[in-house]
This record gives sequence, structure tokens and C-alpha cells, in this order.
Amino acid sequence: MVVAATHWAVRSRHLRSTGVWPRWVRSWSDPLLRPVERRLLGAGGNPQDAPYWLAGAALLAGLALILLVRWLMGSIMTVVAMRGATPTAWLRFLVSGAFLLVMWAIMVRVIASWLGAGRYRPWMRPFYLLTDWIVEPIRRRLPAIGAIDLSPVAAYILLYLLREVLLGALS
Repeated sequence: MVVAATHWAVRSRHLRSTGVWPRWVRSWSDPLLRPVERRLLGAGGNPQDAPYWLAGAALLAGLALILLVRWLMGSIMTVVAMRGATPTAWLRFLVSGAFLLVMWAIMVRVIASWLGAGRYRPWMRPFYLLTDWIVEPIRRRLPAIGAIDLSPVAAYILLYLLREVLLGALS
């Protein structure tokens, strides 16, 4: 946020670009901003918007970290609470967890595709490996509506219904 605020102050002429504060901020932020500027320039964007993109990325990374820690703590507490549970309860827990893992992988796959991260990015391969077995057969049978591919949505709904049926059968 400091970088974005300083950048805004320099662009709106509240601070001189040769002042002490803007030069100091630029000295420690340039190694972070240069790759973002190159990416924006390559995509046809304005490299002067890099501080705003960096602030947005930092915000999203912070939210993702909070969600990850919250999920991890919740999972640990659930496992501790299930110490004396029956084998059927453990089976229900594992089945539910497996379905949730695939459903989250579908969500990551969809959101990453909106951001331009495709199947062949190294960090996206696990998500495609987890979801291709259900999304691809649906994609072959379900026609796209213009540029919109509804197969991940259909796969998510199908997984949700299947999970509910299996959990109902296990109770």
C-alpha cells in the first residue's frame, strides 16, 4: 500500500519524484515492481499501474494465507475431535474431504482460467490432474454457450449431489 500511495502522490504531483521519500520507496520496491511492469507491458497494459497490481496481489496473497491457516487449524481441530469416533464417522470424514478437495480444485481451475493461467502452467497441473476425470467427459457432452464453458459448473454440481448421496448412504 505504501508503494501504491507514494506512486499516486507522485503522479498527482503532491510529491516530487526526486524527493527523498519517493526515491527511498523506489529503491526497495523496484525489484518487486519490475517483473510486474514487464508483465503489464507484455500484455499491452500501462506499466505505471504496476504498484496497484502489486497491492492487489499482496492483498489476495494475504487473504489466501489467512484462509489456508484457518482451514489448517479447522482440520486439525476436527481430527482431534474425532479421536474416539467410529470407523463409519471416519469414512464419512474421508469421503467428504475427498469430495471437497476435488470441488476446491475445480474452483481454483475456473478462477485461474479467468486470470489467464492455463493447463500447462506448472503450478496448475495438479488442479487439472484432480479434475480432468470429471470435467472432460462433461465437456465432450455439454455444448459451450458461446465462449462460456459450463462443464466445470456442471461437474461441481454433480460432485455436490454425489457427495450428498454417498454421505446419506453412510449414515
